[in-house]
Amino acid sequence: MEALSLEQTDIKIKKIWETICKEAQVSLKKSNYMKKYFKDNILGQSSFGDALSHIIAVKVSNPDFELGHLIPILQKQISNFPYICDYAVDDLIAFYERDPACHWFYQPFLFYKGFIALQAHRIGNALYNNGDIDFSLYLQMRVSEVFSIDIHPGAKIGKGIMLDHAHNLVIGETAKVGNNVSILHSVTLGGTGKVRGDRHPKIGNNVLIGAGAKILGNISIGECSRVAAGSLVLKSVASFKTVAGVPAKEVGSSGCPEPSKTMDQILNKN
Repeated sequence: MEALSLEQTDIKIKKIWETICKEAQVSLKKSNYMKKYFKDNILGQSSFGDALSHIIAVKVSNPDFELGHLIPILQKQISNFPYICDYAVDDLIAFYERDPACHWFYQPFLFYKGFIALQAHRIGNALYNNGDIDFSLYLQMRVSEVFSIDIHPGAKIGKGIMLDHAHNLVIGETAKVGNNVSILHSVTLGGTGKVRGDRHPKIGNNVLIGAGAKILGNISIGECSRVAAGSLVLKSVASFKTVAGVPAKEVGSSGCPEPSKTMDQILNKN
C-alpha cells in the first residue's frame, strides 16, 4: 500500500475528528453526568491534535507540570511531528475494529488507557529522538504511575496498534514493534538482564501477543505469528506460526494471514 500524501493524511485526520465530534454530540444528549466531560475533552477542542494533547495532559499532569504548562509542550510535538496524529488515527481504528467492547471511536480516545498511553509514548519517542531525553523519561514515568503501562521512550512502535487493557505492559528501550500488532495486558517485551545495547525483542507486522506473554532478549517474532497467553518466549519465532508454553514451542500455524486483526487466540494444529 502506498503511503498517503500530507494532504490525504490531513483529510483522514479531519474525517475521524468529525466522526468523534458527531458521536460525542449524540452521547452528550443521552448522558446525565458526562455533558461537561464531553464538552471539555472533545466538543470544546478545535482539532484532533489539540484534543489529543489535552486528554494526555489531563491524565499525566501534576504539580511538577501542571495542565496549563504541559498542554503547550505536547501540542508543540504534535505540530512538529504530524505522523503522531496520523499514527494515532490508525491506532484508534485498530481499537474500534478489533475490540468487540468498543462501539464508538470516542471511547478509546477518552477512556482506554492503552490508547492514551500509546499516544503519550509517541510524543515521548519524538522528544527522545530529538534530544529531550529527560522530559521523555519524565513522561514515561508519569504514564507508568497513572496507567501501569511502562514503555521506554526509545522503543520504536509502528501504527495500527491495539494495546488491549494494557495493564502491567512493559516494553523495553530497544524493542521494535511493527504495524498492525495487537498486544494484550501483562505482556513484557524485555531483556534477559545479561547484556547492554540492543537487547529487546523485535515484533513483526500483524502479530498477536496474548495476555501475560513474556518475550525476552534480542529475538524476532516473525510477521503474522501468534504468541499464546502466558507463554515465555526465549527464541525467535518464524512468520505465520503459533507458539505456546513455558518455554514457548511452535504448536502450529498462525491460522490466518493477520492474527492481530482477527484476535483469534484459540490454538490449532494446522
